Amino acid sequence: MCRNIRTLHNFEPAATDDEVRAAALQYVRKVSGATAPSRANEAAFAHAVDEVARITDELLASLVTSAPPKDREVEAEKARARSAKRFAPT
Repeated sequence: MCRNIRTLHNFEPAATDDEVRAAALQYVRKVSGATAPSRANEAAFAHAVDEVARITDELLASLVTSAPPKDREVEAEKARARSAKRFAPT
């Protein structure tokens, strides 16, 4: 999976439309192999992002879990700690 796509399920507060769209954009970029489409492919690229975002919204709305929601700040701190450890000078 693309490293820039973040988990969006089971967070409090829930994922925003902007977060869903950003994940959709990253997915389409990864699958297409292009960070920016050519003019000839611009419409197809935009349509794909819209559809992936729509389906992602549907998926997130239909998922169920018994786990308590994750706290965004706690998860962000964990990610920062992993990054610091990973990129620490040796």
